[in-house]
Amino acid sequence: MITPEIVNDQFIVQVANENHLKLAETICHEMEESAKARGTGIAKRSPIYVMEKMLEGKAIVATTMAGEWVGFCYVETWEHGKFVANSGLIVRPEYRKSGIATRIKAKAFELSRTKFPDAKIIGITTSLAVMKINSDLGYQPVTLNELPGDEAFWKGCQTCANFDILTRTNRKHCLCTGMLYDPEEHQKEKKEDKWNFLKESKLYERWMRIKERVLLRLHSDRSRSRPTREMESVG
Repeated sequence: MITPEIVNDQFIVQVANENHLKLAETICHEMEESAKARGTGIAKRSPIYVMEKMLEGKAIVATTMAGEWVGFCYVETWEHGKFVANSGLIVRPEYRKSGIATRIKAKAFELSRTKFPDAKIIGITTSLAVMKINSDLGYQPVTLNELPGDEAFWKGCQTCANFDILTRTNRKHCLCTGMLYDPEEHQKEKKEDKWNFLKESKLYERWMRIKERVLLRLHSDRSRSRPTREMESVG
């Protein structure tokens, strides 16, 4: 279960449910307006699509404590759960640069890892801010051909203003940057870190044993030599 998060006593970030269905149209409108303003693209989604994500428990919504919509992101799966995308991140203009986008992405990441622990989590974006958030979560930049080959995945880009770049380059290049979190790679890194820690611990233990032996030997040598010095001083 993903626990709702209260941010600065102002916002609630949580998995969307049927109580948030009324926000779907407003969210879709803001997605479209944001894409127009940036001149790039967020793949256009319908209110019905957003509602489906909410009912499936595959969306994150941020609201004020009074229930006013603040931000949104949804989770999509590809290639039978092999890939998961945290897509459609959108924050109302008046709440941007408040840090809420980071909280929404983190909660969507948590939801993805909980529902699909073995899936690679992917994202494509033109936003430097989103790239920074993804990077902090453990994503790495990848070439577009490392993303799903599923036609349905790329179909979502058709409403983007840059779709022609993608098609002309045979899906090799676009203004978007592909990013990927591979749980298997991170598991390897954890094992390597643990092994390095153990090696360092063993080296430390070995050094302490050597140090202890040296100190004991010095102490023993001093104990044996002390009576001789006392006799010499008396004489």
